[in-house]
Amino acid sequence: MSSEKEFQTPRRHGSMGRGGMRGMVGGEKAKNFKGSFKKLLAYIGKYRFALFAVMVFATVSTVFSVLGPKVMGRATTELAEGLVRKIEGTGGIDFERILHILLLTLGLYLASAAFVFLQGWIMTGITQKICYRMRREISEKIQRMPMKYFESRTYGEVLSRITNDVDTLGMGLNQSITQIITSTATIIGVLVMMLSISPLMTLIALVILPVSAILMSVVIRFSQKYFRMQQKYLGHINGQVEENFSGHLVIKAFNKEEDTVRRFNETNDILYASAWKSQFLSGMMHPIMMVVGNLGYAGVAISGAMLAIRGTITIGDIQAFIQYVKNFTQPIQQIAQVVNQVQSMTAASERVFEFLDEEEEEQTVENPVILKQPQGKVKFDHVRFGYDPQQIIIRDFSATAEPGQKIAIVGPTGAGKTTIVKLLLRFYDVQGGAISLDGHDIRTFDRGELRKHFGMVLQDTWLFKGSIMENIRYGRPEATDEEVVAAAKAAYADHFIRTLPGGYDMELNEDASNVSQGQKQLLTIARAILADSTVMILDEATSSVDTRTEERIQKAMDNLMQGRTSFIIAHRLSTIRNADLILVMKDGDIIEQGNHQELLEKNGFYAELYNSQFEDIDETA
Repeated sequence: MSSEKEFQTPRRHGSMGRGGMRGMVGGEKAKNFKGSFKKLLAYIGKYRFALFAVMVFATVSTVFSVLGPKVMGRATTELAEGLVRKIEGTGGIDFERILHILLLTLGLYLASAAFVFLQGWIMTGITQKICYRMRREISEKIQRMPMKYFESRTYGEVLSRITNDVDTLGMGLNQSITQIITSTATIIGVLVMMLSISPLMTLIALVILPVSAILMSVVIRFSQKYFRMQQKYLGHINGQVEENFSGHLVIKAFNKEEDTVRRFNETNDILYASAWKSQFLSGMMHPIMMVVGNLGYAGVAISGAMLAIRGTITIGDIQAFIQYVKNFTQPIQQIAQVVNQVQSMTAASERVFEFLDEEEEEQTVENPVILKQPQGKVKFDHVRFGYDPQQIIIRDFSATAEPGQKIAIVGPTGAGKTTIVKLLLRFYDVQGGAISLDGHDIRTFDRGELRKHFGMVLQDTWLFKGSIMENIRYGRPEATDEEVVAAAKAAYADHFIRTLPGGYDMELNEDASNVSQGQKQLLTIARAILADSTVMILDEATSSVDTRTEERIQKAMDNLMQGRTSFIIAHRLSTIRNADLILVMKDGDIIEQGNHQELLEKNGFYAELYNSQFEDIDETA
């Protein structure tokens, strides 16, 4: 009797394309840009003094940088005037004065570079602290999230919040904030310097601004839909890659390689087309600005020459002004590019804040119950539950497990067996009735305190990257090496562990594929034995081991369960014949209960299930 997967809300399997690993790309817009940006500003408000220092350093750096061309222009003027004096015979070029001007210019640029370094160093520190804090909060949030959230979303959907979105946010903060401050200060400073040289030439240079703005807005408007499409299909293709990688054995077993490649190519073609168009249109912005900028240079050069002939301005002023025109258009281009980055940054922060604002489980309660000497009496009192409140699957479930009893739950697929276990551990809360532990409603416990009393072995084994010793000790971190070995012996895992290279110190890889499925099952059983909990839950715990090993594990489990309440969801009914109470479930209700012999004598649904297994064996034989 396998677990009730159909009772769960849609799971990750087969749906990666809908949201897996959706990295943010330039140009994606937030659903609520203004609200999300305000929330982001409030979030980084903790670092406002450091950000103020960044603003000051960026502004000072820009001031020094803006003064450079004006001072440099004096050297050009001095050189030109010296040549004139030499031609007229009234003097020559004052190289000492030119040297002083050049040294002053060098000092200005070095000072500017020093302040750029300082503001970059501070901003990088702020960004990394924000990313660290955000990842930590996401990680802590995950521990408080209800199980239904993860069972209704893909792995990639959750992981992308920690990886892609936080990275996008970090890069956006690090680059866009300083860029906006520097560009704004540069525009203001350059405008002031241009006006000090010639208001007429400044007016001519400013004519290019509305033309540039119009052209940029047209390009941005056309490129936005392709950026959004690129973002959407990037999520699809990342999901497909992740899904195909994790399921490559199944794909090969069913000869679905061609279908998988075809589906990938279809998605990839759409991604290619949208990415090409979005990047092409985005790339058009720079050459368009260059053309408009060159027209501005031509206008400035002509008007500057006329003013120089009249003696209104000097040659050095023309040189400085042309540099200012270049420095004036460049920050405008940078701001235009940063706009896309700010949109992506805000969209990424919006997704992170959406996750952080998700509904949480109540981890603690007022006046929580603490069992100093737990006995393990579990009672289900008219329990009613449905993953969707409109579709009730456990209608009226009542049962009592006395301390030390071995309770088996059996029934066909979809009967509600695993759902009962989830309710017992408060992965979900009942919608009617109550479940109690030692006479106390489990809702009066803090969740962490409640789960301390339960040990669990699931059909789907889970082991992490690390040594075998560390994986078993996960059940009780303070356990000694001797206790870990004793637990492994009780689970009949000690022998095979010692035959592995490195023994207990052997490193399991990321998906523990360097040991067999049955061996993984034995390790999880050893972990549960080491945890030494008051109530044991075994959900198809021996489904991946052979019959002989299963018999040995059953003996170990029988010894382990002495004095402990245990719930066993069993596939092979022959393994639960010695259970104190067998609950037979069908369609969310208990239709029969009793011990093995009593249920066989009733000749009801349990007897039919039990006998059908032996009929299957006979037919196979």
